[in-house]
Amino acid sequence: MEPFDELLRGMRADGAGVRRTEVAGSAVFGGLTLCAVASGEVEVLGEVARAGDVVVVQGSVAVRGRATVVSGTYDVMGAVARKLSDILPKALVVGGESGCAEFYSSIGTGGPGVVADRLLDWLMVCSLKEWFDREHGDGWLGARADAVVGPVLRAMHAHPERPWTLALLAREAGVARTTLASRFARLVGVPPLTYLTEWRMAVAADLLAESSATVASVARKVGYADAFGFSAAFKRVHGFSPSACRSRCAESA
Repeated sequence: MEPFDELLRGMRADGAGVRRTEVAGSAVFGGLTLCAVASGEVEVLGEVARAGDVVVVQGSVAVRGRATVVSGTYDVMGAVARKLSDILPKALVVGGESGCAEFYSSIGTGGPGVVADRLLDWLMVCSLKEWFDREHGDGWLGARADAVVGPVLRAMHAHPERPWTLALLAREAGVARTTLASRFARLVGVPPLTYLTEWRMAVAADLLAESSATVASVARKVGYADAFGFSAAFKRVHGFSPSACRSRCAESA
């Protein structure tokens, strides 16, 4: 599975339905919110979005202008999905195509409902995918396009259960261990095996929150042969034990 697909798995509209807002001056949207501009135009953090465009804002960011926007706020559920929200900017604008504004105007006209929420999910996925494809930022987001680091990231994300060593990861990249170690740390910000541990623990937290699998079973799914070593690594990364995660992670999911 592509990292992007896995990260989006935990993002869903909050179920409160699509909101239609008339922006006249300014409006503040909390959390992670998608705003599809049905008419008019808005400005957010120096970027302008016109009718047909989509704006994604994170946190209490003011949207200014005169426009009708169709919006929905998102719950970011799980440790893996939060890795996505951590790298998103405070605001991003994705340009629309001909006919988008008319389509946005029709969303939710029948009132809140599952169909409107899923349409909003589709817009969010398309918008973030376009932004991911054009963005070359810091951290793993930019590194995923690198000829050396990209294959290693994909291997880690797709198969966290494998007994990866620096040598095996270097083989995935087709380079020497020292080359991979220095390039990975420079582009991602941490050494390869440190990133691997953090990714495994994010996956593990979601597995513990979403299923009744035993700690030992989860440990094997993320590459640990025994529950003791896994529990120690999990507590080092998250600050609490896998058993405590049953309730704590489910509450934040």
